[in-house]
Amino acid sequence: MSGAPAASGNDSATPGTRAETQAVSNGVRDQIPVGVIAPFDFALDRELWRWVPDDVTLLLTRTPYVDAPVSVELAEAVSDTDDLGRATRELIAVAPRCVAYACTSGSFVDGVDGEQRLVAAMRASGAPQAVTTSGALLAALSALDISRVALATPYVEALTSRLSDFLAEAGVETVGSAGLGLQSEIWKVPYEVTAKLVADTDSPAAEAIFVSCTNLPTYDLIAPLEAELGKPVLTANQVTMWSALHSAGSKAIGPGQRLLNSG
Repeated sequence: MSGAPAASGNDSATPGTRAETQAVSNGVRDQIPVGVIAPFDFALDRELWRWVPDDVTLLLTRTPYVDAPVSVELAEAVSDTDDLGRATRELIAVAPRCVAYACTSGSFVDGVDGEQRLVAAMRASGAPQAVTTSGALLAALSALDISRVALATPYVEALTSRLSDFLAEAGVETVGSAGLGLQSEIWKVPYEVTAKLVADTDSPAAEAIFVSCTNLPTYDLIAPLEAELGKPVLTANQVTMWSALHSAGSKAIGPGQRLLNSG
């Protein structure tokens, strides 16, 4: 016996039956695979999933560990195109619709051309679509028609300056910035510290706030901060998932987050 339920002959007897049947193949709900390449972060493994609908599966792999403090030098080390290509090839066997490089500093440290080289390396290694966190940020700013931002980062000043330079190259003005000066254990920053940093960084000149670093948890802060400040609050993991899922033919979820309702 197959154990399958008998058909009722009446779709209206079980609301949603037809839709459920169409969404299920051989007893398993069809899934959209999305590949994620990360350096040795500790926040994104649990946080990225919060933007993911039920029909998407994230498939994560990592670039090699680099024993160095968070700095410009580390960002350059984790943006090696050979490492990124190798990580992409590890994911291709499961046929992801898109591969995302989930690292902000690693994708902005060498400017707009550097970000494009990372995308090209992933595409050359078999990714059908490829995005980076910093490229996703530019796409999000464009979608919201934003050209002036304030930056809230956990970084030292030299790394925050590289982010500002990256945005300037893309035609986005940084009207203010503040950093926590951290070089390790960024994933341990409490929500209240991040919220204060964002509020302190805001100014009337800023059309939006960007909270940098995929290693900094932000999901639960976005909606309340947007309500308090009256403007979009974009975060590294949020824009990464928004862009990657869109490229994969899906849509990120997150109550009250302006970016996700931008169309």
